[in-house]
Amino acid sequence: MSKKLVLTSAILICIAIILGAMAAHGLKNKISEDLIESFQKGVTYQFYAGFSLLILGLTADKFSFSLNPFFWLMLIGVILFSGCIYLYCFHAQIPALHSFVLIVPFGGVCMIAAWVVFIFRLIRN
Repeated sequence: MSKKLVLTSAILICIAIILGAMAAHGLKNKISEDLIESFQKGVTYQFYAGFSLLILGLTADKFSFSLNPFFWLMLIGVILFSGCIYLYCFHAQIPALHSFVLIVPFGGVCMIAAWVVFIFRLIRN
């Protein structure tokens, strides 16, 4: 087991639950339905990242290679992807947040890269 991966996953999942509840109950009168849907997309991908880190963290001793590259790419990816979506959703209230939408694709690329690295390491070992 990798305590770092499991702890990080627990934090990501906990925050995703909080933000998902906030989107479902607290944002209805604050942002548009389209932006709530975008916010939920960020929550969904944060859950995916959290669960993938949890699974790999709990089974880390089964791999003959380090999961650190996967961990860092996934963590950076979810922060950039989901985090920037969360910020962007409030651009009507704070116009400076509009530019955060430009960072979202880089987060997606990092998450994809995490899986590509993991796949190549599996193939090589």
